[in-house]
Amino acid sequence: MGSFEHCHTSFRYMEKGTGEVHFVGAQEMGGGDLISSDPLAPGCIYSASVNFEGTVGLFQIEVSISPGTGKLKMAGGVSGNTKESIQRAFGYLNSKKGELSIAREVNTSDFHVEVIDLLNNKVESELGVAFFVAVFSAIRKSPATPATLIMGDMSIQGNIKPVRSLVEPLQVAMDNGAKRALIPIENKRNFLDVDADIMEHVDPVFYGEPRAAAIKLLGLT
Repeated sequence: MGSFEHCHTSFRYMEKGTGEVHFVGAQEMGGGDLISSDPLAPGCIYSASVNFEGTVGLFQIEVSISPGTGKLKMAGGVSGNTKESIQRAFGYLNSKKGELSIAREVNTSDFHVEVIDLLNNKVESELGVAFFVAVFSAIRKSPATPATLIMGDMSIQGNIKPVRSLVEPLQVAMDNGAKRALIPIENKRNFLDVDADIMEHVDPVFYGEPRAAAIKLLGLT
């Protein structure tokens, strides 16, 4: 049973008086402030997603750089859809490295990627945009805004793919410490489906292309 399936069956309750819905953390869903309010090191980005079964994944993507020849080196645990989404994002980054003004850094570095499954529920996730931003963060040595995550995937041509649902991943993100979320602009209308409690505690920031996501999350110009 996946993390959000646990939530649907037994870890959510409603107050009769106010109708307010409360989400109760558990080991299967992290159960705490997994998203730190302190700044992360450059190259570290939070992300969240929901798969076809409605199971939420919450992740920390870590990218480190070493001298090299532009190779992408993923940790052994990165596989399936997660691996494919990172490879697509890296393909786009390589094709646009001149326009993005990072050609020298890309050509003379190797990029080591690890995806930490914060909920430990082994959800495969499409994290292409988060990886793209993590590379920029590592290259520019610019940390992401604290308590912020980014959602969404991208094609090899840089087109942003909307997420399947905002409700479940934003709920889990909020209950684990998120204060701000970058969301594909295509999902803007879906934000109306999000509970008022989430709207109050998690500020949405919409983006339409990968570079804009990096600028907004990292404060770049």
